Amino acid sequence: MYSLLFKTVFARMDPEAAHRLAFGLIRLAARLPLVRGVIAARFAPRREELGVRALGRSMPGPFGLAAGFDKNAEGIDGLAMLGFDHVEVGTVTGQAQPGNPRKRLFRLLPDRALINRMGFNNDGSAAVGARLAARARRRGSGRPAGRTPVVGVNIGKTKAVPEEEAAADYVTSARRLAAYADYLVVNVSSPNTPGLRALQATESLRPLLGAVREAADEAVPDRRVPLLVKIAPDLADEDVDAVADLAVELGLDGIIATNTTIARDGLGLSGDPSIASETGGLSGAPLRERSLEVLRRLYARVGDRVTLVGVGGVTTADDLWQRILAGATLVQGYSAFVYEGPGWARKLHAGLAERLAASPYATLAEAVGAENRKAEAA
Repeated sequence: MYSLLFKTVFARMDPEAAHRLAFGLIRLAARLPLVRGVIAARFAPRREELGVRALGRSMPGPFGLAAGFDKNAEGIDGLAMLGFDHVEVGTVTGQAQPGNPRKRLFRLLPDRALINRMGFNNDGSAAVGARLAARARRRGSGRPAGRTPVVGVNIGKTKAVPEEEAAADYVTSARRLAAYADYLVVNVSSPNTPGLRALQATESLRPLLGAVREAADEAVPDRRVPLLVKIAPDLADEDVDAVADLAVELGLDGIIATNTTIARDGLGLSGDPSIASETGGLSGAPLRERSLEVLRRLYARVGDRVTLVGVGGVTTADDLWQRILAGATLVQGYSAFVYEGPGWARKLHAGLAERLAASPYATLAEAVGAENRKAEAA
């Protein structure tokens, strides 16, 4: 059904306009209690065997929606209604900004991929913080009912802020948002903000993460808000190792691997060359192998000392299961949501339950990193 809708309606629309329409429908449905309940019963059935504990939270499953879809924390409960176990909002910057000029989002239909150069378009951390606070008040009064997802908040650098003032910009967002986050993510890996990826170098990343950690602790003194960093797939292997070592050194809670890629060569892209050559970050199926490679390298380096989140090219239940075996406690997706539609999370959960039942592992926790342990024993 969705496949036909995508081909006849969404694929004929500008990708950004299609996103606004689809997301608007999700938010509308979530505001209608009867509709929300019917949809959640169909798309978000609870599977007890898939429950996981990560980042200090119990989750109904390991699969969540990556940052970028809900930039302004406008539809968290609607996305939970569709079966996502956690929702990462953002990227949110210290100041509101419009992002890059349009057109800035492109589909590569044959490749099941996207290219974006959105440029962190968002309402800013003050507005997003107010929205998250209002949601917390609604939930405190008992509305809305239904699945409660873990909420991650992804923060980045305001484009107008110079690189030498980046830490202060991240700190501003951390102070405003930490109280409403089940976890915080420092995004230093988007290719669409000039100079941002330079912050992945350990000499820049160490003080940045330290400053954000201190700000989160000051803003929320009664609990520790888990802190993660999101890295690019384009890092050299030795730089991946350096980030892994830094995460252990600083007691970081997690690493998200990976963001979008600026690479085009060697990815086997079959779509329109004029679109494939657009600048920006490529996501979706072509990113699968490199993202998985980075995840494996990280797990070999940190083991279970740091929670790993696998993202990039996740489309099928096999992809989801493979990330878990490679060392991911949590897995995220985004691009395939565009192509697969509202039943995507349900399909992945059902497939993952089948794979777990057919495996030698009693729980998902036992399966995390099993591929690496098997290789070490061989």
